[in-house]
Amino acid sequence: MKVLLSVLRELAAIPSDPEKVALALNNLGLAVDGMDEVGTPIPGVISARILRTEKHPDADKVTRCFVDAGDGQERHVWCGANNMGPGDVVPLATIGTRMPDGREISQRGILGIDSEGMLCSDIELGISEFAEGLLILPADAPLGVSPFEILGIEHDVVFDLDLTRNRPDCWGHLGIARDLAAYFAVPFRGPRIDVGKLGKPRPVPITIEAEDECGLFTVASVSGVQVGPSPDWMARRLSLLGMRAINNVVDASNLVMLELNQPTHAYDSDVVTSFLIRTAREGEKITTLDEQERALHVDDVLICNAATDQGVGIAGVMGDLHSEITSTTTSLSLETAWFSPDPIRFAAQRHGLRSEASVRFERGVDPNGYELAVQRFVTLLRETCPDLVLHQEISVERTHSCPTSSSLAVRSSEVLRVLGISLTPQQIADLLNPIGYESVVVGDDVSVVIPTWRPDSEEEVDIIEEVARHYGYDKIGKSLPKSSVHGRLSNYQARRRLLRRVLVGMGLDEAMPSPFLAPGDLVRIGLTEDDVLRIANPLVAEESVLRTSLRAGLLRAIQYNLSHRAPQIALWEIGHIYPRGENPLPNETEQLCVLVANAGVESAVEQWNMIADALEVGAQLDQKRIPNGLHPTRSATLARGKKVVGVVGEIDPVVTARLGIEGRISCLELDLTTLLNENPKPLQARDVNKNPSSDLDLAFVTPDDVPAQDIHRAIKQAAGKHLVFCELFDVYRGPGVDAGHRSLAFRLRLQDSHATLTDSAIAQIQEQCIAAAKKAGAELRS
Repeated sequence: MKVLLSVLRELAAIPSDPEKVALALNNLGLAVDGMDEVGTPIPGVISARILRTEKHPDADKVTRCFVDAGDGQERHVWCGANNMGPGDVVPLATIGTRMPDGREISQRGILGIDSEGMLCSDIELGISEFAEGLLILPADAPLGVSPFEILGIEHDVVFDLDLTRNRPDCWGHLGIARDLAAYFAVPFRGPRIDVGKLGKPRPVPITIEAEDECGLFTVASVSGVQVGPSPDWMARRLSLLGMRAINNVVDASNLVMLELNQPTHAYDSDVVTSFLIRTAREGEKITTLDEQERALHVDDVLICNAATDQGVGIAGVMGDLHSEITSTTTSLSLETAWFSPDPIRFAAQRHGLRSEASVRFERGVDPNGYELAVQRFVTLLRETCPDLVLHQEISVERTHSCPTSSSLAVRSSEVLRVLGISLTPQQIADLLNPIGYESVVVGDDVSVVIPTWRPDSEEEVDIIEEVARHYGYDKIGKSLPKSSVHGRLSNYQARRRLLRRVLVGMGLDEAMPSPFLAPGDLVRIGLTEDDVLRIANPLVAEESVLRTSLRAGLLRAIQYNLSHRAPQIALWEIGHIYPRGENPLPNETEQLCVLVANAGVESAVEQWNMIADALEVGAQLDQKRIPNGLHPTRSATLARGKKVVGVVGEIDPVVTARLGIEGRISCLELDLTTLLNENPKPLQARDVNKNPSSDLDLAFVTPDDVPAQDIHRAIKQAAGKHLVFCELFDVYRGPGVDAGHRSLAFRLRLQDSHATLTDSAIAQIQEQCIAAAKKAGAELRS
């Protein structure tokens, strides 16, 4: 937002040094992005009268101008503008003049004829951001004089501020000047007010149907209006602030908005005699001031002429074309209002109409600022309308949604806790009172009434922020928080680092695919998209689904590498997945996925065993629960009872064929949110068993549908404390084994920690294991 130093100094007795003001603004949190000096006379630019003009037959776009700068010397100048004529007085930049944009004026020829200078527009002189041709000076202006002197243009400074959304009051010069006055401890004057004579009351009927959207609507009656151009100083001020001058009524309204952060809108009171504020109806249309017909949404708030029920403006955004002020207007109905921010923001977005007014309404304006806005508007308009009359008793209509002043207590102890500085309650009050917060000391607290122009102040911490701003962030200093706990990795972080070292040690490569997938990516790898979350506004349509598995991205990477003849691909990723939860937020968990090309389930099981040993975790292989997308007979779930902590196996051949991948792909997936949060018991040292051990081999015939894991578990439980380890070392199908069955051979190592196992003890353990295996569905192979 742009602000003028001259306006700030009218509102408060702040210093004239722009560097001091810029430093103060930065210290107050109103960041200065840029600072431009304007209105500084340009040496070498003087006034000159056009004696005559000519068109060159071979140069249609430029005009030959012959000018006199008062020294009796006729100069020839080429000019691309066409708004000038003989007798006009215009600015002339003479040879050698350096312009504000860095150009140096030199003799430059067109068609072999040199130009002895340059005729200037407002933009080229840095007077305005808008120009429709050359700057035409008064006809009686002296020649050879600086145009800045002729126009009475004074030096000024334009600050470009980067305002945050929590400072709506600073979208007007008034709020910034109030802060600066407190910072420099100087008087805060406010705007110059001179309303002149007051007329008899002219009440204007107001009806508010949209009570939730419109909390306040006021109308002031003004007569004696003469629509015409604005004073030069007002037009220049608006131009420097980024707005084009239109006429004295519109310009006064715009300047009030820029000065006071209070948008106003003037209607011809002979056209609009009463007001109705309602929401739009289905199919209703309006033609806005930009001459665009717009179809209205049922949530749009309309300002209507109550007599005709026709819309005269989209509330807080833009007025209707047919209700604008014309040259025949003699009396006004000046509207000020408070609208709920959200409807204004949504309406501006829907119609692509982000106006200066909507920017302020959607941040929040002062519901009690309408009287000052009306008085300032009349003060400005009286400069061009000497017979102007403001009629007494502004018509006001309020609803339940209009904000009111609120109060809260600020504890000095809380100020100390948040800011780390010790301030007395009186010091806190002295910092808050100059910026409009009515503060009274009550014991160790300060009772603060929040002004209505600060809707951002809602809680105690918001007030403490104001205390910090005006106490001075630089005076608070910096300090590190003290803690009795030394910085260290959490158990989860330490175990994650250990896991990463294990994965790298296994010769695997880390991959980092995108967490966003295209619709159908999960279905292609055998998963469902029933519980996925879709992004409402994705950057690209191919990345509109949040992943529920890491498998999709890694399979895409393996497919790419294999297609480029890189067969030795072993990838892992630690990342988050986002399945839909019970509430609107996803049930986000951290997962590990390992995929190895041209490898079978044995590779995945080996990886799981190494990770389980390193993390000291465990889980049962449940072959009855086959994970989606994995091989139906070479995959299993890693489970702890009903809780699934991972999967191990191979990618389903149907999936690999669909992706164009040849060969097997081993897959290991683990739920790290569960496994890494565990804190295993410290390992305890045990004495080395000095007693001899005995090996026992048992072969069982089992149906193919009986998992080997069930037999393995039954044998381990039956062997009890004497079992050192048990492994499946052979699987046989063929002669001697019935069809649909297989032979599973297990090797058991038995050892007693106190004595040598006797033959009878070994025989008893063997019988227990055989009985347990039979109960699990296996028969001892003869």
